Amino acid sequence: MPSRAEATKGSAGLAAVFAALSLCAACATATPASPRPSGVAASPSPVASATSPESSPSPSPSPLASPGSLPIDQVNFVAAIDNAWLPFKPGTTMRYRGTKDEEPAIEVFTVTNRTATIDGVRCVVIDDRLFLSGRLAERTSDYYVQDKDGNVWYFGEDTQELDAKGKVISAEGTWHAGVDGAQPGIFMEANPTVGHSYLQEFYKGHAEDHFSVESLNASIKVPYGSFTGVLRTREWTPLEPGVIDNKFYVRGVGEVKEVTAKGPLEELSLVSIKRP
Repeated sequence: MPSRAEATKGSAGLAAVFAALSLCAACATATPASPRPSGVAASPSPVASATSPESSPSPSPSPLASPGSLPIDQVNFVAAIDNAWLPFKPGTTMRYRGTKDEEPAIEVFTVTNRTATIDGVRCVVIDDRLFLSGRLAERTSDYYVQDKDGNVWYFGEDTQELDAKGKVISAEGTWHAGVDGAQPGIFMEANPTVGHSYLQEFYKGHAEDHFSVESLNASIKVPYGSFTGVLRTREWTPLEPGVIDNKFYVRGVGEVKEVTAKGPLEELSLVSIKRP
């Protein structure tokens, strides 16, 4: 699922890599606006080793940082998302409980049978609902797809923030790859490697989330169960300085916990899974 600050996502500590990708960025202007998957895909290259965002400058993100050196129209995508760390089987519903904005929070995350074509690529649609103090506060449709090598990409979202009466008061954070310069990013590697870091999405000033792989041997206890051999990641954004999150993923399950590592406390833990 996307991080808790959908409208304010980004990165830091990638200056050296952005310089190395400058030639690729120039080539990106010639990439068709609606790419068609073709050619041979390679596993994505990490855009940087894991670097603490607190100790590094915040350069302007490169749109090509997430996919490495390959333009989207050279990547082969597949219909199913069966990544071991992020299995999105249609019909699966995951329920999380915790705290957000100092209110009791419940998040319901459903992998639908629907698809949507974003920037020429057919993506799986995820329905994400956030309830604060028992009322529906946010509803989001997220668009994911997996490449032939098993890496999961994030191609955008449609998000709505609701008031106490259920009226839409904001769509900030909405973005689609291929629109207004937005680019997709790598959300989960097929084989996560400690030190790898990726730009998960890119829509300048609106969606610039990054993550780095911190551990493949973490332990975690949530209402759903206790696990070892857990993947722990770090997420940060230059659009929300001083805030860092950790996410925890379990093989064959997916995300089981998200918690603030630095900044105002927000936390969501997996409570239940309903499988098809």
